[in-house]
Amino acid sequence: MKTTEAAELQDLALFKQVPLEQLSWMLEHSTFLELMPGQTLFQKGEPAENMYVVLEGQIDVRLEESGLLKQVFTFHKGEITGVMPFSRLTHTKGVGQAVKPTLLLVLHKRHFPELERNNPDLLQVLVSLMADRVRDFTQMQQFNEKLLALGKLSAGLAHELNNPSAAIVRSSAELLRIHHNVPQKFKRVMMMQLTPEQVDQVVEFTFAKIQNCKLSTHTMLEKSRQEDELLEWMENRQLEDPYPLADIFVETGLDLDDLNLVEKILDGKHLDEVLEWVANALTTERVINDIQVASKRIFDLVSAVKTYSHMDQAQDKQPVTLPKEIQSTLTMLGHKLKEKRIQVQETYAPDLPKVTVYAGELNQVWTNLLDNAIDAAPDQGIIEIKAWPEGKTVKVSITDNGPGIAPDIMGRIFDPFFTTKPMGKGSGLGLDIVRKIIQHHGAEITVTSVPGQTTFTVQLPL
Repeated sequence: MKTTEAAELQDLALFKQVPLEQLSWMLEHSTFLELMPGQTLFQKGEPAENMYVVLEGQIDVRLEESGLLKQVFTFHKGEITGVMPFSRLTHTKGVGQAVKPTLLLVLHKRHFPELERNNPDLLQVLVSLMADRVRDFTQMQQFNEKLLALGKLSAGLAHELNNPSAAIVRSSAELLRIHHNVPQKFKRVMMMQLTPEQVDQVVEFTFAKIQNCKLSTHTMLEKSRQEDELLEWMENRQLEDPYPLADIFVETGLDLDDLNLVEKILDGKHLDEVLEWVANALTTERVINDIQVASKRIFDLVSAVKTYSHMDQAQDKQPVTLPKEIQSTLTMLGHKLKEKRIQVQETYAPDLPKVTVYAGELNQVWTNLLDNAIDAAPDQGIIEIKAWPEGKTVKVSITDNGPGIAPDIMGRIFDPFFTTKPMGKGSGLGLDIVRKIIQHHGAEITVTSVPGQTTFTVQLPL
């Protein structure tokens, strides 16, 4: 490329304000590189030594995420990739590859000191570009971090909702089956000839059992023994279908004394019809109770989501009760706690005042700190959460009994993009987000760590 072709560089939007002599200097100290489609410009982990100006063609850069290479940047004519002046980049983070015939201007970083001394306009353009690139990359990683957190929470919520929703489907099907059998059994009951006193006693007995209906907590061996006793009793009285009745009676707590009482009330007559009616009543009560328990679980989960996200409230600062906020976050992370069988110990001061915060933001703090604590704690580990007032502040500490943070990295844990987690498990922005949210609240966060005890303490102003 001739010296006068510096004007061609000046035609690029990036270099319009750069004097021709500075662009000529760059051309004199650079080389040219041609790549065909599919050729690699750099591989992940290689020393970052060159700045590349795309003169023609296109370079795609892919970064590893969850073990896979994902395209995150595309550089066209007039754009720059690689290392730039004042950049801290020492090794490439991804793979750069040409996707069409590409011509690159290559400037080695050994020329950067001279560029910085003698080419102020060119330097300003490059530094400004690098600042924009860092900002854009940070925003992208923060977005990915939030998506990752959202994915964890949604997976946990789906896991938590699965059991109660399945229980409702199962119980409603059972309730429908019982309902379909009601007309036939009602007919048999209506054909019985019982005295008013007998009817009253059967009804009184049944409702007493319904009110005290509790699912059996006996072992399988004990249940089997009780079923055998009830079956023998009913077979001796030649009941038509004693097996399902025995199962229901054992599950709901009826024993031989109860059956003998019913037999006495009825003078030994109509046992089939009455015991089926009692079994239906108890089964219906049990099924409705199961539906209520499952529905309440779903309601509690939805309430926890609303508390966690504050989606039904304004996003201004508002007074919140910290234990409630933290417990909603624990609900969101419940699946991870169960997977590792981690015990959570909560201690809240009885005189703990409310704090005025951006509640949705602060719950991101609890999420990141608790998620890290869960990852750090061993299986069947312990996480301690404490909150107490201190002067004009409220302090919240989260402690795990994991291996601790090595002293040589303690000073870097809040740095953006620094992470000790495997690739794909974290972007290194979790604690950076925590720090920024804490600063937004005019609060403070500190960390202490020794093997077996790592504590993050958040101090919130009142």
